[in-house]
Formats: sequence, C-alpha cells, structure tokens
Amino acid sequence: MASTSDIRKGLCIRYNSDIYKIIEFLHVKPGKGPAFVRTKLKSVSTGKVLENTFSAGHKLDDVRVETRSYQFLYAEGEMYHFMNTDDYNQISLQESALDAPNLLKEGEVVTILFNTEDSMPLSVDMPASVILEVTYTEPGVKGNTATNATKPATVETGATVNVPLFINEGDKVKIDTEKGAYIERVK
Repeated sequence: MASTSDIRKGLCIRYNSDIYKIIEFLHVKPGKGPAFVRTKLKSVSTGKVLENTFSAGHKLDDVRVETRSYQFLYAEGEMYHFMNTDDYNQISLQESALDAPNLLKEGEVVTILFNTEDSMPLSVDMPASVILEVTYTEPGVKGNTATNATKPATVETGATVNVPLFINEGDKVKIDTEKGAYIERVK
C-alpha cells in the first residue's frame, strides 16, 4: 500500500477496479483546511484520462511494475510492434498505451512497464527527447529572427512541431516527447 506522499509521475495504481498510471499530480496545501493531491490518471486498458483528488494520507493500492527495454519496429494500423533488446521476443501494443506515438521513430528504444503479477504490458515510456529530421517547412525570411517567432515543421514521423524560423528542411531537431515541443537544432 502506498499513500499520497508516495505519488509521483509514472506510478501505477489500482483504482475503480482498473489500473491507472499517474501522468500529472500537484500537492496542494491550502491556508484553510486539510492538504490534498490533485492528480490526472490515465487508464492503461482504455487510455481514458480522468482527474481525481486524493485527501492527504489517503491509502492507494499501488501495482508492482517491472521495466524492460524494447526497440520499436513498426506500426500497423492501431498496433505498434516492439522487440525486447535482451531476448528478441516481440510484442504488439495498442496505440493508446503510448504517450506520444507520433514522435516514435523506427529503431527507437523505449521502456515498457509490465505488471509483475501477470506480466501484462501496462504502458510505454518514451525517452525524454528524440532527434528527428525535418522533412517539410516553409523557408524562413532573412532578418526575421530577432523575435521568438515560430513556424510549423513536419518531421520524419509525420508529426508537426513548431520550430524557430531559422530551421530548414533536412535539419535535425531535438524534440521534448512530453510536451511535443522543439528543444534545439542538432548538428
């Protein structure tokens, strides 16, 4: 059993007869009244996100998880295929198990959380950032870089990311997978 003080991003808990992963949380200590924790929970079976508030000291039924490294092979409709980097076993997961499927490039290594009780995959944790090549973007206007203006760019996975005006087609950019935002240009 865990309590509200153990809440962290990525913790898997059993709630309302389903397993949920905490994707956001905020400890709140108001000036008047007891403290509480406001959370956003994502169902690992349906992908549905719900918000819930736990009072301070509330007991949570946490799920023991095991992490394994898998390499992304390819996507086929709603199914994403991964290969274990240790024993080369392959598994297929629904798109709803991934946080940012549009930023997943073939060959990328991800961490998959497994329930230790029944060895069922719960969710896929992307790396903190990925490096992708820009396949299409409008050319930047020379001398228009004094402001923090951005333009949309399509990367090799098909995702659209806002990038600074000096980024051109063929440039490699580092993208934050949590927010889907541009970090920097990579040489």
